[in-house]
Formats: sequence, structure tokens, C-alpha cells
Amino acid sequence: MKALPVEPSNVPVAIGSRIRAARQSQRLTIEQVADATGLTKGFLSRVERDLTSPSVASLVTLCQVLSVSIGELFAAPETHLTRRDDGPRISLGGQGIVERLLTARSERRLQILQATIEPRGRGEAELYAVDCDVDVLHVVKGRIKLILTNEEYELDEGDTLSFPGREPHTWVNPTDEPVEVLWILVPAASR
Repeated sequence: MKALPVEPSNVPVAIGSRIRAARQSQRLTIEQVADATGLTKGFLSRVERDLTSPSVASLVTLCQVLSVSIGELFAAPETHLTRRDDGPRISLGGQGIVERLLTARSERRLQILQATIEPRGRGEAELYAVDCDVDVLHVVKGRIKLILTNEEYELDEGDTLSFPGREPHTWVNPTDEPVEVLWILVPAASR
């Protein structure tokens, strides 16, 4: 079987912004990286702006100093797009609520749920907790009341409340208008 020929591409691979991000995450200046690698500040600046490409040897040295693998510089970012009203419907309980998962089901770092709550819709009658470290409620449209063990919060459009995820709570739409909210759970709630 004959292998299909592959035409080489002269399109440069843009890795400069990833090198800059790795340097900045280590809180290193270009001068510090230059001293550690033996490369000049000007050369490193041009690499970070994708104006020049480092040799393989320079790239290996640079990656060692920045504690990143060469593969990380070339890997495509993992992305997940959810279009409006396309997130899968889920149900965490309550009455008069339609919930959609906006993040990938496999995402474990955080979870974003979009909820539309009918007038007078409400959460569970008993306070409940979610298995995550931080629970964030953001009101996109309308007004909602969040009830915690010892406190109640009236949240209006644009308001955001963060609280411990394992804190027992429930909620109610006290109005005659629908409410749209986002729940952000960090990390994603255990299933």
C-alpha cells in the first residue's frame, strides 16, 4: 500500500502567547528567563510575540526553565460550546423550574447550570446542600430569594451571591414574573 504524500506547511505555529503565559504564571520576567536559558531578552521577546521561532534546542531549554512540556505548547485547547437553549435538560428538584447544563458533562473543575423559574416556582421544601466547595448564584433576569439556614437574601437582576456549596439552602421566585439564573458550582457537583 502506498502512503499518501503529505505536503509540508510553511504556516508558522503560534506558540508565543503560551510561552508568555507559562512565564507569567511562574512570575518570571523576561530577564530572569534570559539569565536561566542563556537566550537574549530581545530573542525571547520576539519568540513571545511569534516574530521568530526558537530552535529545537532553545525550545527544550525554554520549556525546562518554564516547567512546561513541549507538547503543551502545541496542543489544541479543549473547548466545549453550548448554544442558547441547547444545553441538556437536567433536574435537581424543585417546582416550576427548567434547568440546563451549560458545561460539558465531563467537566469536573466547575459546572454551570442555567435555570428558568416560573412565577412562584420554588426549590425543595426542606433545605438541601450540593456537594461542591463553592456555590454561586447569579441572577440574569428577575428576582429570586435564596434561603440559607440562618439568612435569607433577596437577589435582583445582576446580583451574584457566593456561599459554601455544602451549606443547606433552598430558593423561591417570590414574583409573578419568570426568573433566569445561573448556578456555578466549583468544583462540579459529585454525581
